Amino acid sequence: MFQPKKNKVYTKKEALPKIAAYCAYQERTQNEVRAKLLDYGLDLDDADELVIYLTHEKLLDEERYAQSFVRGKYGLKRWGRRKIQQGLKAKGISDFCVRKGLQEIDPDVYWTNLLHLLEKKNATEGERNPMARRQKIQYFLQSKGYELDLIQDAWKELGLG
Repeated sequence: MFQPKKNKVYTKKEALPKIAAYCAYQERTQNEVRAKLLDYGLDLDDADELVIYLTHEKLLDEERYAQSFVRGKYGLKRWGRRKIQQGLKAKGISDFCVRKGLQEIDPDVYWTNLLHLLEKKNATEGERNPMARRQKIQYFLQSKGYELDLIQDAWKELGLG
């Protein structure tokens, strides 16, 4: 018969090296670390103590997490500012850290990303009606998190509208 795996319950002392390795592997939010510690069977007070300790030891830094998140999403996935901001908010990152993270965006690369996405979507969009085509492409770019005024400027620069 199928037996569900029983999670081992760790003491605070046993959990510390495991959670330190978890944080060292990649940037994490305080909420992710707290949830992992609770999965380890620690109570909330012990989990919070370890989160404070990890923050003090610089293994956990939400500002650094936000910067890393922004670099990855706008550099690799070509997300716009609005979608990045929503993603960070969903992770429970503070407004201050969100603002610090968004400073990682190079305006020239951001603009190049927008132009690239617009050209690519324009080339693959099957809609024949020019108004419906423009609307579909605009919705796509807005869903990627780009601001409407920038999208309209990109249309003009590429001579599409």
